Amino acid sequence: MFNVVLYQPEIPENTGNIIRLCANTGAGLHLVLPTGFTLGERGLKRAGLDYQSLTAIVQHADWSACLAHFSERRLFAVSTRAHQCYTVPAYQPGDAFVFGPESRGLPQDLLDQFPESRRARLPMRPASRSLNLANAVTAMVYEAWRQHGFSGGE
Repeated sequence: MFNVVLYQPEIPENTGNIIRLCANTGAGLHLVLPTGFTLGERGLKRAGLDYQSLTAIVQHADWSACLAHFSERRLFAVSTRAHQCYTVPAYQPGDAFVFGPESRGLPQDLLDQFPESRRARLPMRPASRSLNLANAVTAMVYEAWRQHGFSGGE
């Protein structure tokens, strides 16, 4: 129904948790290379448990290849530097949510490719720096899915 795009993720345990989330929500997972790990890493397998076979994982050689893949779909950048609350957009099936690497977030030049209406921010307290990547992905996917009545879920 929705898609999660991890741009150069660094921590295998976060990606493993996101694999599990995608399997349980029906979201597709897209990894933009390079990653800070291999898909066979122990931490990734441990966090993803046996869910890796239950979700489609697509690897893209770079950002350009990812953009080409989603040329007919809407992309939303999720960033602490966005101004629009993540609950404001009306998400559509097929939309993709793009997240940056854990240590630095989306590069500014990549974020600049998204119009303000396609940027989303999860609210945090003023002194906070960021949320854990897997937690942020969970909030976005569940908000989009909620807007569609959790279609396909129990």
